Amino acid sequence: MSDILSRLAPPDGGRTREKRMGRGIGSGLGKTGGRGQKGQKARQPGNFHKLHFQGGQTPIQRRLPKRGFRVPFPIKTVAINVSALERFDAGTDVTEELLRESRLVQKRGARIKILGEGELTKKLTVSAHGFSKSAQAKIEKAGGKIVVIETTVPPAQADAAQAE
Repeated sequence: MSDILSRLAPPDGGRTREKRMGRGIGSGLGKTGGRGQKGQKARQPGNFHKLHFQGGQTPIQRRLPKRGFRVPFPIKTVAINVSALERFDAGTDVTEELLRESRLVQKRGARIKILGEGELTKKLTVSAHGFSKSAQAKIEKAGGKIVVIETTVPPAQADAAQAE
């Protein structure tokens, strides 16, 4: 085994010698160091230029007008139709945790709103952050109850509300 390890070597052509830039005429890459004559790419320090630099013309992000507004801390809401609640047994307490376990809600920290699409035939107690009027009517028509979960405002939004 040690006999083989002592004879290991890379295959022919598997390794090339390092290019030694600017080490005299004899190296083949002396004088200009493989950078050619003059120009931006020949200058020091290296071939540095800004990302998305467009050769001195006004960049596209400055030519285009500003549009719209991005909410810094958006409140994510997941909509669940009443028909999706049909999977639960009658008399079940449909809580936020149960909706997450059943994979109806997958986003972390998202509010849950129940919408009125479809029909509900079972008596359920549904807990969510919001209900549409039609969803509320269908749940109560089936003999169920709704429980509105109080939402906690994220700290950044609470600071903004106090500043107003």
